[in-house]
Amino acid sequence: MIRRRLQGDRGQAFPIYIVVVAGLLFAALAFFVVGQASVTRSNAQGAADAAALAAAGEARDNTFTELDLLGLTPAEWAKLVQGDLLTGRGACAKATEFAALNDAVAECEAAIPVVSVTVTTNGTVGESVVPGTEGVHGKATAKARIKPRCSLASAPAPPSPTPTPDPTSSPSPSPSSTPGPGSVKFVCDGEPLTLDLAHPGSLSKLAKALFTVRLID
Repeated sequence: MIRRRLQGDRGQAFPIYIVVVAGLLFAALAFFVVGQASVTRSNAQGAADAAALAAAGEARDNTFTELDLLGLTPAEWAKLVQGDLLTGRGACAKATEFAALNDAVAECEAAIPVVSVTVTTNGTVGESVVPGTEGVHGKATAKARIKPRCSLASAPAPPSPTPTPDPTSSPSPSPSSTPGPGSVKFVCDGEPLTLDLAHPGSLSKLAKALFTVRLID
């Protein structure tokens, strides 16, 4: 009699045991899905950060593209170091390129000095016990700002007007007095920087010296 009762109790407990184990297994799988979603979101944020920085950096490096350095006035040089002559040239193309390297697609807006990039991963969370996760992509947005780090110390003075020659006098050219292209002097974080307009060197390197690129909230 007692033996039959114990066997009956065991028979009743077994289904409860199965339900508990199944519940724990489902909870474990659900936590796994949450972890996968977190990884996908993290990948998207990393891709967005990289794309935004690359895009802003490209716009920064193209600061001097299509600019006539010898033709810039002192007022224009002042605007340049303040970032007022920056354009978004090449920024969004670079964002798309970097997003693709991270297996994602990008939407970009170059509202200089800020570049905004929204990235969507090509990969998804994947199939799981939670319905619909196979179609969930990671998505994140990042913004980068191009920030001036220099001030203008001095710009080349505009050339003096050429005097009208006196037809009664003999011409006496003086090559040594002919004004050259001059130089532009900056102060960057307290350090002097001089640009020789006759030999400007790498203009992208100069752009990196004049401006920094940072992620912003």
